Amino acid sequence: MRWGRLARNTLLVAVFFGVDKLLALVRTILVARTFQLSPEMDAFNAANNIPDMLFALISGGALAMAFIPVLSEVLVQEGRPAMWGLFSRIANLAFLVTAGLSILVGVEAPYLVATVIAPGFPPALQALTVELMRLDLLALLIFSLSGLVSAGLYANQHFLLPALAPLLYNVGQIIGVVFLAPRFGIFGLVYGVLLGAGMHLGIQIPGLVKYGFRWLPRIELRHPRVVQVLRLLGPRVVTMFFIQTIFIARDYLASFLPLGAVTALAYGWFIMQVPETILGTAVGLVLLPTLSETWARGDREGFARTLNRGIRTVFAFNLTAAALLAAVLPKVLPILGLNFEDTQLVVATARAYLAGMVGHALLELTARGFYAQQDAKTPLLASAINTAMYITFALLFGRLLAAVGIALANSTAFTLEALLLLFLMRRRVAGILDLRGTWWRTLTAMALSAGFILLMERLMPTAPWWHGLFWSLAAVLLVLPVLWPEIRGFLRA
Repeated sequence: MRWGRLARNTLLVAVFFGVDKLLALVRTILVARTFQLSPEMDAFNAANNIPDMLFALISGGALAMAFIPVLSEVLVQEGRPAMWGLFSRIANLAFLVTAGLSILVGVEAPYLVATVIAPGFPPALQALTVELMRLDLLALLIFSLSGLVSAGLYANQHFLLPALAPLLYNVGQIIGVVFLAPRFGIFGLVYGVLLGAGMHLGIQIPGLVKYGFRWLPRIELRHPRVVQVLRLLGPRVVTMFFIQTIFIARDYLASFLPLGAVTALAYGWFIMQVPETILGTAVGLVLLPTLSETWARGDREGFARTLNRGIRTVFAFNLTAAALLAAVLPKVLPILGLNFEDTQLVVATARAYLAGMVGHALLELTARGFYAQQDAKTPLLASAINTAMYITFALLFGRLLAAVGIALANSTAFTLEALLLLFLMRRRVAGILDLRGTWWRTLTAMALSAGFILLMERLMPTAPWWHGLFWSLAAVLLVLPVLWPEIRGFLRA
């Protein structure tokens, strides 16, 4: 079978994302065994919120999503030198804005922590959160450039170095927990973040050289292409603000729960993000430049065909993976080294997040479908509705189920947002939700994979945690024939 370009690029990104998540899992295990669900870990996780929001708003999800379609269009219509000229103008602007906001947030950090981030923390823990947040802002300055470099390489259909960058970021954090944390405590984790951020940027520099990057010391806010990016960026920034508000609201509510809830939610989110990144984000990243080029050429049928193939792949793989993971988690999570009660809490929050895994993955595709059309307003509207739903659900479910309810609110809100965007996209582009037999094959694969894990657990209830890994591999092999039509369609893309 001859593999298509999208399949090759997606598998490349997915493999490196998989290695990245494996390293992230190693990092998480080391951190959990070192710090448990301690107050210091709650402070570390809460301190990331504002820096993560600034990264997402400026040079991460917001700017990259608005940037790649325009860069792809300039590359097709005007050539690579013009594309790098636009890249320089936007990168210069993004760095200056990031630096200014970082200084402002660093000065106002005590107020932000006490009123917005973690008002439920005791004063000493709030003070630690402030110190950690200020260090995280230094890493943000590096990421403000690194995220844009990734966008520039994606626009050139180069995926290798941006896929390698997160691996080195995790290596930096592993160095932090293994070598720096024993001496500096929780601050060693932040020093590892700083090291990883520098490595994340450094590995991508050869890609800029390969594609002839030339830096221009200009911004030119009135340049037509800069204006085009900023027009797309405005709605995307607000969209990312709504998304990041969800994480801030999560930790705000969890700060009033018993200590350890913030970290349990962070671990549960990470567990869901491992497969979702490999089986959802990787597909979306690779599809965005192709969807942008297809739409720019006016090929509506090709756009619909490409997007629908991605939807079928994401739907089948993510639902099956979520069912398998939900079944096997109680067996494998003792690897974290937590006590029984904390392990059960992490299992429950992770399962609540897994209930919305396919919604998160479909959102990766549908949102990029709108951005490929240079329509940032529709995802903005959907994101605003999502945030309102999440806060409502989190207040309601959180009272009933504590941390698990907060995680369940996330799954509910994001799934409803994905369904809304799919409905709107289908009205605009016919044929993008043609699941054919995918629905029934996916249900069969879910039942087979989860059922196999539960059967093995009943037959060997005292088996060690690592047996769960072999059971998971066997379950994957069991469902491959069931999902073969989706796999074959993906490989031909």
